[in-house]
Amino acid sequence: MNAAAAVTAEAPVTSYLDARRGLLSWLTTTDHKRIGLMYLAGMIIFFLFAVGLALTFRLELLFPGETIISNDTYNKLLTLHGITMIFLFIIPGIPAVFGNFFLPILIGAEDVSFPKINLLSWYCFIAGGLLALVSVFLGGPDTGWTFYVPYSLKTGQNVLVPMIAAFILGWSSILTGINFVTTTHRLRVRGMGFFDMPLFVWSLYSTAWIQIIATPVVGITLLMVLMERYLGVAIFDPARGGDPLLYEHMFWIYSHPAVYIMILPAMGVVSEIIPTFSRKTIFGYRFIAYSSIAIASIGSLVWAHHMFTSGISDTARIVFSFLTFFVAVPSAVKVFNWLATMYRGSIYLGPPMVWALMFIFLFSIGGLTGMIVASLALDVHLHDTSFVVAHFHYTMFGGTGVIFFAALHYWWPKMFGRMYNSKTAMTAAGLFFIGFNLTYMPLFVAGAFGMPRRYADYLPEYTHYHQVSTVGSWILAFSMLLALGNLVYSLYRGARAPENPWGGATLEWRTPTPPPTLNFVGAPDTSRGAYEYPEQVES
Repeated sequence: MNAAAAVTAEAPVTSYLDARRGLLSWLTTTDHKRIGLMYLAGMIIFFLFAVGLALTFRLELLFPGETIISNDTYNKLLTLHGITMIFLFIIPGIPAVFGNFFLPILIGAEDVSFPKINLLSWYCFIAGGLLALVSVFLGGPDTGWTFYVPYSLKTGQNVLVPMIAAFILGWSSILTGINFVTTTHRLRVRGMGFFDMPLFVWSLYSTAWIQIIATPVVGITLLMVLMERYLGVAIFDPARGGDPLLYEHMFWIYSHPAVYIMILPAMGVVSEIIPTFSRKTIFGYRFIAYSSIAIASIGSLVWAHHMFTSGISDTARIVFSFLTFFVAVPSAVKVFNWLATMYRGSIYLGPPMVWALMFIFLFSIGGLTGMIVASLALDVHLHDTSFVVAHFHYTMFGGTGVIFFAALHYWWPKMFGRMYNSKTAMTAAGLFFIGFNLTYMPLFVAGAFGMPRRYADYLPEYTHYHQVSTVGSWILAFSMLLALGNLVYSLYRGARAPENPWGGATLEWRTPTPPPTLNFVGAPDTSRGAYEYPEQVES
């Protein structure tokens, strides 16, 4: 143990939670850790709101015909569920919460490069989220979260508020990306090179570039829709000489890379959890780091695979189909390296590891079914069916959503200084796995048999698929409430967490729990690398 670590272990320190008191101290804070917690609180609220919407329309699908809500209400709930989950939970979730909290600590910095801009980013997030909620009371949009034209130009429902909400949320994402890129370049502790950084930092860095480069495209696109709808500027409406395919290109140029904004940070979290719980150095560090850059780069070139049935040329379809298959290569590199890391490791199946293994299984299903819909002939058959819904949820919710829970269970003791009940956490994870597969697996089969998506009603032959799926959604929702309740309960009754409960090797485990305001007492302990594990670990 070096001198700095000795000071950390012995000297009483004031944590960032106790440094200042009162609501105003939180609303005006520039501490990256507090801002991360404020993101966490906001996202949990928005997430539970979206879950409530999903449970409502899944209940409507329990039996064929109109039962508890009208077709119009179903359409609005579906749209709000998509907007809330995509723009307020899945896209910002891991970077805004865990990136904000841990990026500076992982590179030995005291804060992000632009703390005030970081706070501004949170206010943009809250403002955008509140506008999305306000849109509910204004009748709710019915366009779907993609705002496809020409319908979004002609619908009688209010699309102004949700589009402005998405625009403001885009600014929040861009500001966070600028902060992360600058922080990674400028604030690494002396002696830490790029290939000394933890892989979670690599994933945040790759994601931040997508946020900076791709997000302005969708902001401009939404502004163009509003200009056409309210000012009569002809851009997308074919009745005025516009081109609706142009909208699809511009929307997916952002929204497909956004898939990687969602999944790359999740992969970074997995790359932290697996070596820690395998007690083994990560296998193929550089390959994993390069694969993050490769996924971010190639993923920006495959947007038109969402448009195979939209009327693009055969040449374009072949090119985009090939590139979509190609992006599977760096993704497979990560999975291979995670499995190789576990091989002959001393695996400890704590709750974070269970969530991480669940991610590999569910995300692999999502990725493999992605290869199916990337095939031109199969895509024609499966396009706009519930097969795509299942694929999307296995990729996004089975990927980013699962890892959000994994990260919560991994870093919760460090963030709050309290241990949660491990048995309850494992029970919640098991129920989640059962509920998730019951909810979404039947939709693969129903979609293959022709069940269209976004329909409030269906033919009787699809009844049993929807009934299994709806029952699964109840189990899924209960498991998530159980997991979150267990964590919240630990804040009041949980045992005090030690400095390094999992035996991790990265810098956040070499600072007091919870961390002090400036993250470290003295200089960060850089006496060993990010994945150099001692022979004896605390557990």
